Amino acid sequence: MAFDVAALRTHFPSLASRTAFFDGPAGTQTPRPVAEAVAATMTGPLSNRGQVSPSELNAEKAVTGFRTAYADFLNVPVEGVVHGRSATQLTYDFSRHLAKTWTKGDEIVVSRLDHDANVRPWVQAAERAGATVRWIGIDAETTDLDLDFVTFTERTRLVAVTAASNVLGTKPPIRRIAQLAHEAGALLFVDGVHYAAHDLVDVPALGADFFVCSPYKFLGPHCGVLGASPALLETLDPDKLVPSPDTVPERFEFGTLPYETLAGATAAVDFLAAIDPGTAGSRRDQLTNSLKSLHDHESTLRARLEGGLDGITVHGKAEDRTPTLLMSLGGREREAQLHLASRNIVAPAGSFYAYEVFAALKLDDPALRAGLAPYTDAEDVDRLLDGLSSFLRP
Repeated sequence: MAFDVAALRTHFPSLASRTAFFDGPAGTQTPRPVAEAVAATMTGPLSNRGQVSPSELNAEKAVTGFRTAYADFLNVPVEGVVHGRSATQLTYDFSRHLAKTWTKGDEIVVSRLDHDANVRPWVQAAERAGATVRWIGIDAETTDLDLDFVTFTERTRLVAVTAASNVLGTKPPIRRIAQLAHEAGALLFVDGVHYAAHDLVDVPALGADFFVCSPYKFLGPHCGVLGASPALLETLDPDKLVPSPDTVPERFEFGTLPYETLAGATAAVDFLAAIDPGTAGSRRDQLTNSLKSLHDHESTLRARLEGGLDGITVHGKAEDRTPTLLMSLGGREREAQLHLASRNIVAPAGSFYAYEVFAALKLDDPALRAGLAPYTDAEDVDRLLDGLSSFLRP
């Protein structure tokens, strides 16, 4: 069934403002069913988790619903789904958990392509442990990872890499990297925050040992999710309170969970699964077909956008990339952002925490970023192109 963007847009109250939003890589707009799930949970009845009162059972339902939804979304066991305040927080937490066993002479590999949230936690943990940090660079011609100049050794303990750059859109060959890491006996931690907003996630197929994503990048509330094998999680011993659960995944979740946020994150998965309404079968089957429809829709719009960017430098060149464009306009990027805002078009300028990308490619900060989202339509793209054209017109 063809992707019906007009029908989908009716579920987003914020689109009534007639704003064209191209800031999806920083966080998408929220559909009504997600907000309703948050409100319904908060207005309860609601208590801490338990098995006695209706309010306790509502909290338990929010947690189990969340784990089941993200088990389907990531294709991992329910016991392998960990909630966190954000992907950054989860990465910092797991850098501390994993670094407990690192010693001097161990090696940690990070990439120049990554958002700083999947760089600095590992660099700082390695420094504390006395481990060596090694880098995977970026090929300036292809804007893909340059894997020819890095080798993983028997001392490599962890490789951290993005599944998709949040500024260039580049999707590196995660399966190949996973194979190389595992052959060396290392673990692979994948930042899937940008990837999960545009592609069906299959953690086992990717070969990721840990995979983090952020529901607010794909229509949900602000939180983070980590997916992993429960057996692997069982091998980790996080610092925790004595009375708190020692079961997996609860041992990694500190304090009372935000039940309303979990309910909203679950609703986001259900909303995505229903994009292609003709699909029968499991929620995973529905997600598979819906995200294919979404991918085709966004690819068509990306081609439309790229085809109209005359006289504008676009930095992402990888063959396999998301519908996210990073652009330079001769030092006038902030002016362009303001000009577009005056036309009710949101396309921010900045470096977007991609510190290593900007340094490696010697990009001027800021650059202008335009990212497509499920609710983006052809009119939005044409408005952006017209706004950029009017800005650049002599």
